[in-house]
Amino acid sequence: MKLPVVHYVEGFKVVVLLLQEKQVAKRGGPRMEETAGIQCGDSKNGKEVEKECSFWSYHHGALSSFLSILATFPIHKTIFRQQIHAFSIHKAVCQLHHEGLCCLYRGILPPLMSKTLQGTLMFGTYDSFLSLLSSNTSESYMLPQRWAAGFFSGSVEALVLNPFERVQNILQDGRKNSRFPNTRSILQEFNSYGLKERLVIGYYRGLGPVLLRNSLGSALYFSFKDPLRDSLSNKGLPSWLPALVSGSINGTLTSLMLYPLTVLVANMQSQVGGHEVLSLWKSMQSVWQSRGRKLTLLYRGGSLLVLRACPTWGITTAIHDFLTENAGRDRRG
Repeated sequence: MKLPVVHYVEGFKVVVLLLQEKQVAKRGGPRMEETAGIQCGDSKNGKEVEKECSFWSYHHGALSSFLSILATFPIHKTIFRQQIHAFSIHKAVCQLHHEGLCCLYRGILPPLMSKTLQGTLMFGTYDSFLSLLSSNTSESYMLPQRWAAGFFSGSVEALVLNPFERVQNILQDGRKNSRFPNTRSILQEFNSYGLKERLVIGYYRGLGPVLLRNSLGSALYFSFKDPLRDSLSNKGLPSWLPALVSGSINGTLTSLMLYPLTVLVANMQSQVGGHEVLSLWKSMQSVWQSRGRKLTLLYRGGSLLVLRACPTWGITTAIHDFLTENAGRDRRG
């Protein structure tokens, strides 16, 4: 329960340290702008520097994810209702309004914890896998290396976070409000199963689609994030803008491409109990039938997904790149 707060405080300390360093520079100390503009690993002690940069990535990811989920959770819940019921935006909003403000943030605890943890895992494990897959300590890595590191990073993320997403999807389903009023009631239900059922139809329900979605998503994101940012940097834009635009475009397009998998996961993970749980194939058929066999209805909720993903991915990417760059300059200086 203390995980988001701990990372929030640590991330705040990072920002404070950066501000203090700038104040030292104004008093005549070495300025970070005058140091070599390098990324992780651009020194003779490249591996040690990469570990330090991973440390910064953990705290940045935790801080940005914690704040972004607080801001975008109502949008995410509206999208979830569209995924489950194939509602229009207006109808989904009306349903949430009818339930009242007290239920608007119902189910926020699992995503708040999981997204904070996701920020640490996504960037930290990516750097670790990238270091293992390549002996190159420069800032330029080949596309296959970035793809593989992102794929493995997403797989780790899926294995760790699947139980959080499972609980979240049950809490956000309005049909389960009376049966499962809180997180504890869901955990009691899962723990009443045998060991195998507790994992297969309990905590890790829908693991296959989640693994596929997260691994492909991370691979696509990390493969094209830096090249797109670098191409924008050559156009004379403000230093913070290329990373913001790169993260927004890359993250949003990746989310849209994999959105049908997210719809399938939401429907599979909202099922609880032996009589209600369907196989993967039957779940796919059920989702396709409920959408009238139309791809446009399968993408219902996609417009709000863009609204949520664009600022979330953009801000996350911009903050991460800013902290990584300044941390690298500080180590060099």
